Amino acid sequence: MASRRSISKVGPQTPTDEQIASLLAAVTPVADHKSLRPWRLLLLRGDDRLRLGQALDAAAGLKREGDEFNLKPFRAELLIAVVASPQAHPDVPEWEQHATAAGAGHLLELALWQAGWGAMWRSGLYANAPEVRAVHGLAEAELLMGWIYVGDVDPAFRAKLSESKRPGLEPGQFIGRIPARD
Repeated sequence: MASRRSISKVGPQTPTDEQIASLLAAVTPVADHKSLRPWRLLLLRGDDRLRLGQALDAAAGLKREGDEFNLKPFRAELLIAVVASPQAHPDVPEWEQHATAAGAGHLLELALWQAGWGAMWRSGLYANAPEVRAVHGLAEAELLMGWIYVGDVDPAFRAKLSESKRPGLEPGQFIGRIPARD
């Protein structure tokens, strides 16, 4: 897990839908109070990426000329939309279900990395704009957490990453204690 890196420039090869489905076993252990599974994934390939680009442009109020189109969704051949799908439950608040969806997305990123794929989770100001929500077919209560861009990793770049001496985090800045009693 410590070797995982976000790969902003992935290659054109992608896992199949069946391979993605098999990687979901790695998502099963996500912290999920009451086992609600409050998340779902949407696989965007081909023209789905063009539709996403058009929705992003519409949300931003951009008009493209002629054959121009938004290139952002074309940074990878496969985008996996991570959607939080909270369910009404008296013991599980919505924020906790959003956290579960984010955890599922991150575990999927780890599984993709372990399987040899490059991935980068991207979001943005317009992820939940009405036009973008509509193109994803989101229900009113759902939240688009972003897209995991997936593709192959150049072997030379992967080797370079494996030789990296990137230091780990200094834990002191993240670990503390609750305040003492007055």
